[in-house]
This record gives sequence, C-alpha cells and structure tokens, in this order.
Amino acid sequence: MKKELSAEAIQHLARGFSRSRVLLTGVELDLFTLLAGEPLSAAEVTSRLALDLRATTILLDALGAMGLLEKRDGLYATHPEVAGLLTEGSGESVLPGLRHSAHLWHTWSQLTDIVRKGGPARRPEAGGDERTEAFIGAMHVRALRDAPSVVEAVSPGPARALIDVGGGSGSYTIAFLRAVPGMRATLFDLPEVVEMARRRMEEEGLADRVTLAAGDYHEDELPPGHDLAFLSAIIHQNSHEENTALYRKVHGALTTGGRVVVRDYVMEPERTGPASGALFAVNMLVNTRGGNSYTFEEIREGLQAAGFREVRQIRDAEMSSMVQAYKR
Repeated sequence: MKKELSAEAIQHLARGFSRSRVLLTGVELDLFTLLAGEPLSAAEVTSRLALDLRATTILLDALGAMGLLEKRDGLYATHPEVAGLLTEGSGESVLPGLRHSAHLWHTWSQLTDIVRKGGPARRPEAGGDERTEAFIGAMHVRALRDAPSVVEAVSPGPARALIDVGGGSGSYTIAFLRAVPGMRATLFDLPEVVEMARRRMEEEGLADRVTLAAGDYHEDELPPGHDLAFLSAIIHQNSHEENTALYRKVHGALTTGGRVVVRDYVMEPERTGPASGALFAVNMLVNTRGGNSYTFEEIREGLQAAGFREVRQIRDAEMSSMVQAYKR
C-alpha cells in the first residue's frame, strides 16, 4: 500500500466534501461578489441577503479559514488574490464552473443508490434553464483557456468548412475562425444553446462566417458539406452505440477526404488512468443514461464502424486528448 494512503490520509480524503460544500454555498449565495465590493460584518451580510445570523457567521469564518475571505476587526472581505476568480463580471471568473459543480453536488449525492439500482440521478423538476446556463458557462470558461492550444494541435491546415458538433456557446468555433481567416463554420447544438452562441458570434463580429444550426444529434441529421468536423467533450455523454450512430452522422456531414477530430478523455486500456478520466466516468454515471469515459480502442471501433479510416490519437492531455480519422 502506498505510504500516503495511511488511516489519516483516508480520513482526510473522506472529509474532503466539507471544504467543497462550504465553497459551493459561498458561490450559491454570491458572497464573494458582495464582499469584493466592501468589507461587511456578519450582521450586514445577513441583512443584505436575508440569511440566518448564526449560520452566516459560521460560514464566513470557515471561508476565512480556507483563505477565501479576509477577516479584520469583525469585517469580512473577499481575499484580493482570489477576487477576480470568484466575483461576477470579472474576465477571469470561474463562477460558472463552480455553479455547475454546485448542481453536480445534488446528483453525486445519489451515487450509492445509483450503484445499487442504476442511474442516472433524479433531478429537480425546476431549474432546468439555470442548470443549462451554468453548464454552458462552465464549458465556456474552460474553452477560453484551452481553445488556442487545442486548435493548434488540430492543425486545421487547408480546411475551410468546419462543423462544430455540440459547439456550445462557440468558443472553439471562434478559435478556429480566428486561426483560419478563410474558414466558415457551422455550429450545431440544441435550440436554447444556439441562442447563446448567436449572442457570442455577434459580440465577436463573426456572425457572417457562422451558420447556426439548431437540432438534436440523437434525432436530426447534421448539415452536409464540411471538410473538418470537431466533436469537443461530446462522446462522454453517450453510450458506445450512441457514439457510433453520431459518428455515422458526422461521416455524412463531411466531404470525401474530410477529417473528424474527437476531443475528450482517452482512457488507458485498464480504465484506471488517467485518474481524472476515471472520476469523470462516475460523473457520467450519475448524470447520463449511458455516458462513460472511453479508451482509444473503443473510440476507434466506433469510428471505423461508421466508415472512417486512418484513426489515430494525435494528443494525450486528459480531457483535451484528441483522436482523428478521415472519410475516404
């Protein structure tokens, strides 16, 4: 047994939820934005947010102990080193991702029952729009960081007609269009997501180079005529059979010689590495009916069954690993 897996280390691992829950409650109450504006006492925070004084005081002290707040003379303020990350309206804010994590808390809490009976988790009937916005916001924050290096690794080359399947708010579409001035793109996603992308494209001045196609890839065909297809963080949501069906639709959307690039976890054959991918498979267990993290062999099998050839992995970078294949 590894030395770090001592009784104390295991207990610490089991209690890791406590820090997570304190942070996520602070995010849900938007305490960090409030306390970045001005230092406030616990009573003032309680009054402004209509909270319980005893509970608020204990929470604020815990956030202070974690280094996320500063406490001086009974007044609390967001620590300046994390203020940009935890406040609304900041260009570096990670709040969308943290709000998404707060939603995941409720599904992950059902994991034991899911292992006993199967999944996915039960979701509250209300708040679907809020969950979707938090999810797309989380993906947007991550894509802003990852998109330039991902596009460089894809190396679009002579490609001039991109289809971004499940393109979300359009961060990768934007990155491709910035990298290849002569390229046009089709962004395909659910109707409510496409509207978010429409706002982004207008803000970026790229609306005239993008066709926004609303649909559900489980039900609808993809628009044809593209020489590059990009599937980013899509296949983990689906079963192996659903992915094979999706690859067939992508194959039909590409011209002869066109290329598909799949960005996602690519698991080692034993499926225990990378560790983040194995844990992400649990996320798919609790949140989807058939999703998983897949090995290269599984991805290759699905692509070949759909008619693709020359399948190979072109990047090994956890969630930003990539597999490409060609339509011949």
